[in-house]
Amino acid sequence: MKKILLSILCFFIFCTKVEALNIVYPKTNPAKINASSTFFIGSTNPRHKIKINDIDVNVSSKGAFAQAVPLNVGINYFQITSSPPITEEGKSMIINFIIERVQPKNVPQTTPTLTEYPMMNNFFVKNDNAPLRMTPIDGGINRMSHLPKDAQLYINGEKNDFYRVYLNTKLTGWIAKNDVEQREDKKLEDMPKLNPPKIKEEKDFCIYEFDLGIKVPFVLREENGLTLEIFNVAEQENSTYCLIIPIEKLTGYHAFYKDGKFILKIRKSPEINPEKPLKDLIIAIDAGHGGDEFGAIGCCGDKEKDINLAIAQNLYQELENRGAKVIMTREKDINVSLQDRVKIAQEKEAMLLISLHANALPDEQDPVKNRGTSVYYYHNQAKPLAQSILTSMTTSLGTQNDRVRQGSLALVRPTSSVSVLIEVAYMINPDDYALLLDKNFQKNCAKSIADGIKNYIKQF
Repeated sequence: MKKILLSILCFFIFCTKVEALNIVYPKTNPAKINASSTFFIGSTNPRHKIKINDIDVNVSSKGAFAQAVPLNVGINYFQITSSPPITEEGKSMIINFIIERVQPKNVPQTTPTLTEYPMMNNFFVKNDNAPLRMTPIDGGINRMSHLPKDAQLYINGEKNDFYRVYLNTKLTGWIAKNDVEQREDKKLEDMPKLNPPKIKEEKDFCIYEFDLGIKVPFVLREENGLTLEIFNVAEQENSTYCLIIPIEKLTGYHAFYKDGKFILKIRKSPEINPEKPLKDLIIAIDAGHGGDEFGAIGCCGDKEKDINLAIAQNLYQELENRGAKVIMTREKDINVSLQDRVKIAQEKEAMLLISLHANALPDEQDPVKNRGTSVYYYHNQAKPLAQSILTSMTTSLGTQNDRVRQGSLALVRPTSSVSVLIEVAYMINPDDYALLLDKNFQKNCAKSIADGIKNYIKQF
Protein backbone atom coordinates (compact mmCIF):
# COMPACT_ATOMS: atom_id res chain seq x y z
CA MET A 1 0.00 0.00 0.00
CA LYS A 2 2.82 2.38 0.90
CA LYS A 3 4.49 1.66 -2.47
CA ILE A 4 1.24 2.44 -4.31
CA LEU A 5 0.78 5.71 -2.40
CA LEU A 6 4.41 6.65 -3.06
CA SER A 7 3.99 5.92 -6.77
CA ILE A 8 0.83 8.05 -6.93
CA LEU A 9 2.58 10.89 -5.08
CA CYS A 10 5.62 10.77 -7.39
CA PHE A 11 3.32 10.75 -10.44
CA PHE A 12 1.42 13.75 -9.08
CA ILE A 13 4.61 15.72 -8.40
CA PHE A 14 5.99 14.90 -11.87
CA CYS A 15 2.75 15.90 -13.60
CA THR A 16 2.47 19.09 -11.59
CA LYS A 17 5.99 20.10 -12.63
CA VAL A 18 5.68 19.40 -16.34
CA GLU A 19 2.12 20.74 -16.69
CA ALA A 20 2.93 24.07 -15.00
CA LEU A 21 3.86 27.21 -16.89
CA ASN A 22 6.86 28.63 -15.03
CA ILE A 23 8.56 31.95 -15.67
CA VAL A 24 12.13 32.11 -14.31
CA TYR A 25 13.04 35.54 -15.70
CA PRO A 26 12.00 38.33 -15.22
CA LYS A 27 12.23 37.45 -11.55
CA THR A 28 9.30 39.57 -10.38
CA ASN A 29 5.84 40.42 -11.69
CA PRO A 30 5.48 43.35 -12.09
CA ALA A 31 9.11 44.10 -13.00
CA LYS A 32 11.08 47.30 -13.56
CA ILE A 33 13.75 47.19 -16.27
CA ASN A 34 15.98 49.95 -17.60
CA ALA A 35 16.57 48.63 -21.14
CA SER A 36 15.07 48.78 -24.62
CA SER A 37 14.38 45.02 -24.55
CA THR A 38 14.39 42.08 -22.19
CA PHE A 39 13.62 38.36 -22.42
CA PHE A 40 11.41 35.73 -20.87
CA ILE A 41 12.88 32.36 -19.91
CA GLY A 42 10.89 29.53 -18.39
CA SER A 43 9.44 26.07 -18.86
CA THR A 44 6.22 24.25 -19.68
CA ASN A 45 5.07 20.85 -20.91
CA PRO A 46 7.34 20.08 -23.91
CA ARG A 47 4.24 19.09 -25.92
CA HIS A 48 2.62 22.48 -25.40
CA LYS A 49 2.79 25.62 -27.49
CA ILE A 50 3.78 28.97 -26.00
CA LYS A 51 2.70 32.39 -27.16
CA ILE A 52 3.95 35.69 -25.73
CA ASN A 53 1.42 38.23 -26.97
CA ASP A 54 1.43 37.48 -30.71
CA ILE A 55 4.86 35.83 -30.78
CA ASP A 56 5.09 32.05 -31.24
CA VAL A 57 7.81 30.72 -28.95
CA ASN A 58 9.84 27.56 -29.54
CA VAL A 59 9.72 25.02 -26.70
CA SER A 60 12.63 22.57 -26.42
CA SER A 61 12.26 18.83 -25.95
CA LYS A 62 12.92 19.42 -22.23
CA GLY A 63 10.15 22.02 -21.99
CA ALA A 64 12.50 25.01 -21.78
CA PHE A 65 11.88 28.22 -23.70
CA ALA A 66 13.40 31.68 -24.13
CA GLN A 67 12.17 34.71 -26.01
CA ALA A 68 13.44 38.28 -26.37
CA VAL A 69 10.81 41.04 -26.35
CA PRO A 70 11.06 44.79 -27.06
CA LEU A 71 10.07 47.32 -24.37
CA ASN A 72 8.44 50.70 -24.79
CA VAL A 73 8.99 53.45 -22.23
CA GLY A 74 6.37 53.08 -19.50
CA ILE A 75 4.11 50.09 -18.82
CA ASN A 76 4.35 47.01 -21.07
CA TYR A 77 1.76 44.24 -20.89
CA PHE A 78 2.54 40.65 -21.82
CA GLN A 79 0.29 37.62 -21.92
CA ILE A 80 2.09 34.27 -21.86
CA THR A 81 -0.16 31.42 -22.97
CA SER A 82 0.54 27.69 -22.80
CA SER A 83 -1.85 25.52 -24.79
CA PRO A 84 -3.60 23.10 -25.39
CA PRO A 85 -5.90 23.33 -22.34
CA ILE A 86 -4.28 22.16 -19.14
CA THR A 87 -6.37 23.61 -16.31
CA GLU A 88 -9.23 21.85 -14.55
CA GLU A 89 -11.64 24.19 -16.30
CA GLY A 90 -10.31 23.09 -19.69
CA LYS A 91 -8.59 26.37 -20.37
CA SER A 92 -5.09 27.22 -21.50
CA MET A 93 -2.75 28.34 -18.75
CA ILE A 94 -2.16 32.10 -18.97
CA ILE A 95 0.20 34.38 -17.07
CA ASN A 96 -0.28 38.11 -17.36
CA PHE A 97 2.97 39.98 -16.92
CA ILE A 98 3.66 43.69 -16.43
CA ILE A 99 7.08 45.22 -17.14
CA GLU A 100 7.75 48.90 -16.62
CA ARG A 101 10.57 50.26 -18.72
CA VAL A 102 12.30 52.82 -16.54
CA GLN A 103 14.52 55.47 -18.06
CA PRO A 104 17.35 56.95 -16.02
CA LYS A 105 16.90 60.53 -14.97
CA ASN A 106 18.61 63.04 -17.21
CA VAL A 107 21.56 64.00 -15.07
CA PRO A 108 23.75 66.69 -16.66
CA GLN A 109 26.99 65.08 -17.76
CA THR A 110 30.09 66.90 -16.61
CA THR A 111 33.56 66.17 -17.92
CA PRO A 112 35.83 65.13 -15.05
CA THR A 113 38.64 67.63 -14.57
CA LEU A 114 42.15 66.93 -13.38
CA THR A 115 43.29 68.86 -10.35
CA GLU A 116 47.07 69.30 -10.36
CA TYR A 117 48.80 69.59 -6.98
CA PRO A 118 51.45 72.34 -6.63
CA MET A 119 53.61 69.91 -4.67
CA MET A 120 53.71 66.18 -4.09
CA ASN A 121 51.75 64.74 -1.20
CA ASN A 122 52.63 61.51 0.51
CA PHE A 123 50.02 58.81 0.98
CA PHE A 124 50.07 55.21 2.17
CA VAL A 125 48.11 52.27 0.78
CA LYS A 126 45.60 51.08 3.37
CA ASN A 127 44.20 47.97 1.64
CA ASP A 128 46.17 44.92 0.47
CA ASN A 129 46.16 44.26 -3.29
CA ALA A 130 44.99 47.79 -4.08
CA PRO A 131 44.78 48.18 -7.88
CA LEU A 132 47.18 50.66 -9.47
CA ARG A 133 45.53 51.61 -12.76
CA MET A 134 46.57 53.19 -16.05
CA THR A 135 43.41 55.34 -16.14
CA PRO A 136 41.11 56.83 -13.47
CA ILE A 137 38.37 54.33 -14.28
CA ASP A 138 37.17 51.55 -12.00
CA GLY A 139 36.99 48.71 -14.52
CA GLY A 140 38.29 47.33 -17.78
CA ILE A 141 41.75 46.12 -18.77
CA ASN A 142 43.61 48.96 -17.07
CA ARG A 143 45.38 47.43 -14.06
CA MET A 144 49.13 48.07 -13.89
CA SER A 145 49.79 46.35 -10.59
CA HIS A 146 48.37 45.42 -7.19
CA LEU A 147 50.02 47.25 -4.32
CA PRO A 148 50.45 45.99 -0.76
CA LYS A 149 49.19 47.63 2.39
CA ASP A 150 51.57 50.37 3.71
CA ALA A 151 53.22 50.99 0.35
CA GLN A 152 54.21 54.67 0.22
CA LEU A 153 53.14 56.77 -2.75
CA TYR A 154 53.76 60.23 -4.14
CA ILE A 155 50.45 61.83 -5.18
CA ASN A 156 50.49 64.84 -7.53
CA GLY A 157 46.87 65.22 -8.62
CA GLU A 158 43.32 63.90 -8.52
CA LYS A 159 40.43 63.21 -10.85
CA ASN A 160 36.99 62.15 -9.62
CA ASP A 161 37.45 59.28 -7.14
CA PHE A 162 41.12 58.70 -8.00
CA TYR A 163 44.50 60.12 -7.04
CA ARG A 164 47.26 60.38 -9.61
CA VAL A 165 50.39 58.50 -8.52
CA TYR A 166 53.82 59.76 -9.53
CA LEU A 167 56.01 56.86 -10.65
CA ASN A 168 58.70 58.71 -12.62
CA THR A 169 58.97 61.72 -14.93
CA LYS A 170 57.44 59.76 -17.82
CA LEU A 171 54.88 57.58 -16.07
CA THR A 172 51.96 58.02 -13.68
CA GLY A 173 49.28 55.68 -12.39
CA TRP A 174 45.91 56.06 -10.67
CA ILE A 175 44.66 54.67 -7.38
CA ALA A 176 41.19 54.85 -5.81
CA LYS A 177 40.95 57.43 -3.03
CA ASN A 178 39.41 54.87 -0.68
CA ASP A 179 42.50 52.64 -1.06
CA VAL A 180 44.95 55.19 0.39
CA GLU A 181 45.30 57.54 3.35
CA GLN A 182 47.55 60.23 4.71
CA ARG A 183 49.16 59.53 8.07
CA GLU A 184 50.17 62.45 10.21
CA ASP A 185 51.97 60.12 12.63
CA LYS A 186 54.06 58.50 9.90
CA LYS A 187 56.83 60.35 8.12
CA LEU A 188 57.49 59.61 4.47
CA GLU A 189 60.71 57.65 4.20
CA ASP A 190 63.47 58.75 1.84
CA MET A 191 63.66 56.86 -1.41
CA PRO A 192 65.34 53.52 -0.66
CA LYS A 193 68.55 52.40 -2.31
CA LEU A 194 68.37 49.27 -4.38
CA ASN A 195 71.17 46.76 -4.75
CA PRO A 196 71.21 43.94 -7.31
CA PRO A 197 68.96 41.06 -6.26
CA LYS A 198 69.97 37.83 -4.63
CA ILE A 199 68.87 34.97 -6.86
CA LYS A 200 67.80 31.65 -5.38
CA GLU A 201 67.08 28.51 -7.35
CA GLU A 202 64.43 26.05 -6.18
CA LYS A 203 63.15 22.94 -7.93
CA ASP A 204 60.16 24.68 -9.52
CA PHE A 205 60.92 28.38 -8.99
CA CYS A 206 63.54 31.04 -9.51
CA ILE A 207 63.39 33.65 -6.75
CA TYR A 208 64.73 37.23 -6.86
CA GLU A 209 65.16 39.00 -3.49
CA PHE A 210 65.70 42.77 -3.15
CA ASP A 211 66.56 44.42 0.17
CA LEU A 212 64.34 47.50 0.20
CA GLY A 213 63.28 48.09 3.78
CA ILE A 214 60.17 50.00 2.73
CA LYS A 215 57.38 49.31 0.28
CA VAL A 216 57.32 51.27 -2.98
CA PRO A 217 55.20 50.83 -6.13
CA PHE A 218 56.19 48.32 -8.80
CA VAL A 219 54.88 47.03 -12.12
CA LEU A 220 55.38 43.69 -13.88
CA ARG A 221 54.86 43.51 -17.62
CA GLU A 222 54.90 40.48 -19.89
CA GLU A 223 57.35 42.00 -22.35
CA ASN A 224 60.55 40.30 -23.58
CA GLY A 225 59.70 37.57 -21.10
CA LEU A 226 59.03 39.42 -17.86
CA THR A 227 59.93 43.06 -17.19
CA LEU A 228 60.04 44.36 -13.62
CA GLU A 229 60.03 48.06 -12.79
CA ILE A 230 60.41 49.30 -9.21
CA PHE A 231 59.67 53.02 -8.79
CA ASN A 232 60.67 55.78 -6.36
CA VAL A 233 64.11 54.29 -5.63
CA ALA A 234 67.34 56.23 -5.16
CA GLU A 235 70.46 56.19 -7.34
CA GLN A 236 68.59 54.82 -10.36
CA GLU A 237 67.98 56.61 -13.65
CA ASN A 238 64.63 58.41 -13.39
CA SER A 239 64.25 56.88 -9.91
CA THR A 240 63.28 53.59 -11.57
CA TYR A 241 64.92 50.19 -11.37
CA CYS A 242 64.30 47.99 -14.42
CA LEU A 243 65.05 44.28 -14.74
CA ILE A 244 64.28 42.27 -17.89
CA ILE A 245 64.11 38.52 -17.34
CA PRO A 246 64.07 36.67 -20.70
CA ILE A 247 61.64 33.75 -20.51
CA GLU A 248 60.24 32.11 -23.61
CA LYS A 249 56.96 30.97 -22.03
CA LEU A 250 55.68 32.25 -18.70
CA THR A 251 53.93 29.75 -16.43
CA GLY A 252 53.22 31.90 -13.39
CA TYR A 253 54.95 34.60 -11.34
CA HIS A 254 54.23 36.43 -8.13
CA ALA A 255 55.67 39.60 -6.58
CA PHE A 256 55.25 40.52 -2.91
CA TYR A 257 56.90 42.14 0.10
CA LYS A 258 58.04 40.10 3.09
CA ASP A 259 60.25 41.03 6.06
CA GLY A 260 61.59 44.20 4.43
CA LYS A 261 62.34 42.42 1.16
CA PHE A 262 60.73 42.69 -2.25
CA ILE A 263 60.43 39.16 -3.67
CA LEU A 264 59.73 38.08 -7.22
CA LYS A 265 58.97 34.38 -7.60
CA ILE A 266 58.94 32.99 -11.14
CA ARG A 267 57.87 29.46 -11.99
CA LYS A 268 60.22 27.46 -14.17
CA SER A 269 58.89 25.75 -17.27
CA PRO A 270 57.59 22.28 -16.37
CA GLU A 271 59.50 19.14 -17.22
CA ILE A 272 57.10 17.16 -19.36
CA ASN A 273 56.72 13.39 -19.36
CA PRO A 274 55.80 12.59 -23.01
CA GLU A 275 53.91 9.47 -21.90
CA LYS A 276 51.91 11.35 -19.23
CA PRO A 277 52.10 15.10 -19.95
CA LEU A 278 49.95 16.06 -16.92
CA LYS A 279 51.82 13.91 -14.42
CA ASP A 280 52.52 15.77 -11.14
CA LEU A 281 51.26 19.12 -12.47
CA ILE A 282 49.40 21.03 -9.76
CA ILE A 283 46.05 22.17 -11.16
CA ALA A 284 43.40 24.08 -9.22
CA ILE A 285 39.75 23.67 -10.25
CA ASP A 286 37.28 26.34 -9.23
CA ALA A 287 33.57 25.49 -9.36
CA GLY A 288 32.04 28.96 -9.69
CA HIS A 289 29.51 30.26 -7.14
CA GLY A 290 28.16 28.01 -4.35
CA GLY A 291 26.19 28.24 -1.13
CA ASP A 292 23.77 31.17 -1.22
CA GLU A 293 25.40 32.47 -4.40
CA PHE A 294 23.38 30.61 -7.04
CA GLY A 295 24.88 32.10 -10.19
CA ALA A 296 22.65 32.05 -13.28
CA ILE A 297 19.25 30.32 -13.15
CA GLY A 298 18.29 28.05 -16.04
CA CYS A 299 14.97 27.91 -17.89
CA CYS A 300 13.60 25.18 -15.59
CA GLY A 301 15.01 26.71 -12.42
CA ASP A 302 18.29 24.76 -12.13
CA LYS A 303 21.13 26.70 -10.52
CA GLU A 304 24.46 27.38 -12.16
CA LYS A 305 26.38 26.58 -8.97
CA ASP A 306 25.23 22.93 -9.11
CA ILE A 307 26.17 22.47 -12.77
CA ASN A 308 29.57 24.08 -12.18
CA LEU A 309 30.25 21.67 -9.30
CA ALA A 310 29.16 18.62 -11.31
CA ILE A 311 31.52 19.48 -14.18
CA ALA A 312 34.31 20.31 -11.70
CA GLN A 313 33.96 16.92 -10.02
CA ASN A 314 34.19 15.20 -13.41
CA LEU A 315 37.23 17.30 -14.31
CA TYR A 316 38.87 16.45 -10.97
CA GLN A 317 38.55 12.74 -11.73
CA GLU A 318 39.70 13.14 -15.34
CA LEU A 319 42.83 15.11 -14.41
CA GLU A 320 43.67 12.85 -11.49
CA ASN A 321 43.43 9.81 -13.78
CA ARG A 322 46.02 11.50 -16.00
CA GLY A 323 48.45 11.91 -13.11
CA ALA A 324 47.84 15.56 -12.15
CA LYS A 325 47.77 16.78 -8.55
CA VAL A 326 44.35 18.41 -8.34
CA ILE A 327 43.01 20.97 -5.88
CA MET A 328 39.36 22.02 -5.59
CA THR A 329 38.45 25.48 -4.31
CA ARG A 330 35.16 23.93 -3.17
CA GLU A 331 34.13 20.27 -3.07
CA LYS A 332 30.51 20.81 -2.04
CA ASP A 333 27.77 23.43 -2.02
CA ILE A 334 29.35 26.07 0.22
CA ASN A 335 30.22 29.76 0.08
CA VAL A 336 33.83 30.51 -0.80
CA SER A 337 34.91 34.12 -1.35
CA LEU A 338 36.72 35.13 -4.53
CA GLN A 339 39.76 36.06 -2.45
CA ASP A 340 39.82 32.64 -0.77
CA ARG A 341 39.54 30.84 -4.12
CA VAL A 342 42.62 32.69 -5.37
CA LYS A 343 44.39 32.11 -2.05
CA ILE A 344 43.80 28.34 -2.18
CA ALA A 345 45.41 28.09 -5.62
CA GLN A 346 48.27 30.36 -4.59
CA GLU A 347 49.07 28.57 -1.33
CA LYS A 348 49.10 25.19 -3.07
CA GLU A 349 51.37 26.66 -5.79
CA ALA A 350 49.02 25.57 -8.57
CA MET A 351 50.51 26.05 -12.03
CA LEU A 352 47.07 26.23 -13.63
CA LEU A 353 43.82 27.68 -12.28
CA ILE A 354 40.65 26.64 -14.15
CA SER A 355 37.42 28.38 -13.10
CA LEU A 356 34.19 26.79 -14.35
CA HIS A 357 30.99 28.70 -15.08
CA ALA A 358 27.82 28.67 -17.20
CA ASN A 359 26.87 31.83 -19.01
CA ALA A 360 23.94 34.26 -18.79
CA LEU A 361 23.06 37.59 -20.37
CA PRO A 362 21.91 41.06 -19.35
CA ASP A 363 18.74 42.70 -20.68
CA GLU A 364 18.92 43.94 -24.29
CA GLN A 365 20.52 40.64 -25.34
CA ASP A 366 18.83 37.69 -27.06
CA PRO A 367 19.13 34.36 -25.19
CA VAL A 368 18.21 32.40 -28.34
CA LYS A 369 20.89 33.93 -30.57
CA ASN A 370 23.63 33.78 -27.90
CA ARG A 371 25.02 30.32 -27.25
CA GLY A 372 28.25 28.36 -27.09
CA THR A 373 31.53 28.15 -25.17
CA SER A 374 33.86 31.01 -24.33
CA VAL A 375 37.12 31.15 -22.36
CA TYR A 376 38.39 34.25 -20.54
CA TYR A 377 41.94 35.26 -19.65
CA TYR A 378 43.50 38.50 -18.37
CA HIS A 379 47.29 38.13 -18.65
CA ASN A 380 48.96 37.18 -21.92
CA GLN A 381 50.65 34.17 -20.31
CA ALA A 382 47.20 32.54 -20.09
CA LYS A 383 46.01 33.23 -23.64
CA PRO A 384 47.56 30.08 -25.18
CA LEU A 385 45.86 27.92 -22.53
CA ALA A 386 42.52 29.66 -23.19
CA GLN A 387 42.86 29.06 -26.93
CA SER A 388 43.83 25.41 -26.49
CA ILE A 389 40.90 24.67 -24.17
CA LEU A 390 38.37 26.45 -26.39
CA THR A 391 39.55 24.62 -29.51
CA SER A 392 39.33 21.27 -27.74
CA MET A 393 35.88 21.92 -26.26
CA THR A 394 34.20 23.24 -29.39
CA THR A 395 35.73 20.48 -31.52
CA SER A 396 34.84 17.61 -29.16
CA LEU A 397 31.52 18.85 -27.81
CA GLY A 398 30.20 20.56 -30.92
CA THR A 399 29.32 23.71 -29.00
CA GLN A 400 29.43 27.01 -30.82
CA ASN A 401 32.71 28.94 -30.64
CA ASP A 402 31.87 31.98 -28.50
CA ARG A 403 35.49 33.17 -28.62
CA VAL A 404 38.49 33.59 -26.38
CA ARG A 405 38.04 36.89 -24.55
CA GLN A 406 40.20 39.10 -22.38
CA GLY A 407 38.33 40.17 -19.26
CA SER A 408 39.06 41.64 -15.85
CA LEU A 409 37.60 38.87 -13.68
CA ALA A 410 38.79 38.03 -10.17
CA LEU A 411 39.72 34.42 -11.01
CA VAL A 412 41.80 35.29 -14.09
CA ARG A 413 43.72 38.27 -12.67
CA PRO A 414 46.14 36.26 -10.47
CA THR A 415 49.60 35.87 -12.02
CA SER A 416 50.90 33.12 -9.73
CA SER A 417 48.94 30.58 -11.81
CA VAL A 418 48.15 30.48 -15.50
CA SER A 419 44.49 31.35 -14.95
CA VAL A 420 41.45 31.00 -17.22
CA LEU A 421 37.68 31.08 -16.72
CA ILE A 422 35.49 28.82 -18.88
CA GLU A 423 31.88 29.69 -19.71
CA VAL A 424 30.88 26.16 -20.75
CA ALA A 425 27.53 27.12 -22.32
CA TYR A 426 24.55 29.42 -21.72
CA MET A 427 22.14 28.61 -18.89
CA ILE A 428 19.41 30.71 -20.50
CA ASN A 429 19.65 29.30 -24.02
CA PRO A 430 17.25 26.31 -24.17
CA ASP A 431 19.54 24.16 -26.35
CA ASP A 432 22.71 24.94 -24.37
CA TYR A 433 20.77 24.45 -21.14
CA ALA A 434 19.74 20.94 -22.18
CA LEU A 435 23.42 20.11 -22.76
CA LEU A 436 24.48 21.46 -19.38
CA LEU A 437 21.98 19.22 -17.60
CA ASP A 438 23.09 16.10 -19.49
CA LYS A 439 25.37 13.86 -17.38
CA ASN A 440 27.20 12.52 -20.45
CA PHE A 441 27.82 16.05 -21.67
CA GLN A 442 29.25 16.97 -18.25
CA LYS A 443 31.68 14.02 -18.46
CA ASN A 444 32.64 14.78 -22.05
CA CYS A 445 33.08 18.42 -21.12
CA ALA A 446 35.61 17.45 -18.44
CA LYS A 447 37.45 15.22 -20.92
CA SER A 448 37.64 17.97 -23.55
CA ILE A 449 38.98 20.48 -20.99
CA ALA A 450 41.64 17.97 -19.89
CA ASP A 451 42.56 17.39 -23.54
CA GLY A 452 42.91 21.16 -24.02
CA ILE A 453 45.20 21.35 -21.00
CA LYS A 454 47.25 18.41 -22.33
CA ASN A 455 47.65 20.06 -25.75
CA TYR A 456 48.78 23.29 -24.05
CA ILE A 457 51.31 21.49 -21.83
CA LYS A 458 52.77 19.54 -24.75
CA GLN A 459 53.93 22.86 -26.25
CA PHE A 460 56.67 23.12 -23.62
